[in-house]
Amino acid sequence: MTLPAFLLAALGEIAGCFAVWHVVRLGGSPWWLLAGLASLGAFAYALTFVEAEAAGRAFAAYGGIYILSSLAWMWTVEGVRPDRWDATGAALCLAGAAVIVFGPRG
Repeated sequence: MTLPAFLLAALGEIAGCFAVWHVVRLGGSPWWLLAGLASLGAFAYALTFVEAEAAGRAFAAYGGIYILSSLAWMWTVEGVRPDRWDATGAALCLAGAAVIVFGPRG
């Protein structure tokens, strides 16, 4: 359940933030902010389904997924292809997230 929750959270967070970006930076209609608010609510709710003993650990591990998802958004929605530095940074972040999720506890 963790990976789908992370992916849903990433979509909600990125869409919500993009809605604000669209209004402030691109001059879009303020109605976008309502959709953005709903998306950010979905983001927060989705993270409650992550299987973790501490919220902070779930949020930290989510960071790697968020970064990768942001680059996917940049490519698919904004039409800007990630470069090798984007890919390298995302790989490093995913490695860090994996350490947080799979590191031995106890």
